[in-house]
Amino acid sequence: MVMYRAMADTTNISILAKAPVPGFAKTRLIPALGPDGAAGLQARLIERTVATACAAKLGPVRLCATPDETHPLFGVMQQRFGVTLARQPDGDLGARMLAAATEAGGPVLVIGTDCPALTVGQLHDMAEVLRGYDAALIPAEDGGYVLIGLRRPQPVLFSEIAWGTATVADETRWLLSAHGLTWRELPALWDVDKPEDLERLRRSGFAELIGG
Repeated sequence: MVMYRAMADTTNISILAKAPVPGFAKTRLIPALGPDGAAGLQARLIERTVATACAAKLGPVRLCATPDETHPLFGVMQQRFGVTLARQPDGDLGARMLAAATEAGGPVLVIGTDCPALTVGQLHDMAEVLRGYDAALIPAEDGGYVLIGLRRPQPVLFSEIAWGTATVADETRWLLSAHGLTWRELPALWDVDKPEDLERLRRSGFAELIGG
C-alpha cells in the first residue's frame, strides 16, 4: 500500500490516458511503428507514468481512461499500484481535464502519458507550488503543457483554447494572468507524439519503451 504524507498535505494526481488499442492509440506513430507497435508504446508509457505518479507518494492517483476503463492494462494498473479508475467524459480536452481536476476533490496535478521524462522530483516541486499559488505548470516544447496543477478547479483555464496547437501554454498563461491567478512553472519538457520523437527516446535512455 502506498503511504502518503499527512492527509492535510496531500496532492492528488489525475492521469489522462488513452487505451492502448491498435489503431486508436498513438496514431501519428503508426507510420513508423505500425498499429500494434504504437499501441505497445502507449501501454509502456502508461505504465511508466503510473509508476512515477505512485512513487511520488503525494496522494491518491486517479487513472482517467478513454474511451473507457475496461482495457485489461487499466485493471493491471489498478491491481499493481492501487490507483482509482475513472472514465473520461465526452467533450474536448479542456472538458476532460477540468473533469479530472474537479473529481479529484482537492489540490491536483493533471498529467498525460506522453512525457517519459517527467520525474518524481518534478511532481514534488509542482505539489509544493500549490501550497502557495493557485496553479503550477510544466510546459511542453511543442507549445502545449505536460502538467497543470490546481489548488482548486478553475473552469476559466479550460475553455476557448485551441487544444492541440502550439499556443496552448501561452493561452493558458494569458488566462491565468487575466483572471488574477498566481502560478509558477518549471522548464519545458518534451512529449512523444511524432516519428522523430522516437530517436529522442532512444538517445535519452528510454529505448525500452519502444519495444521490438
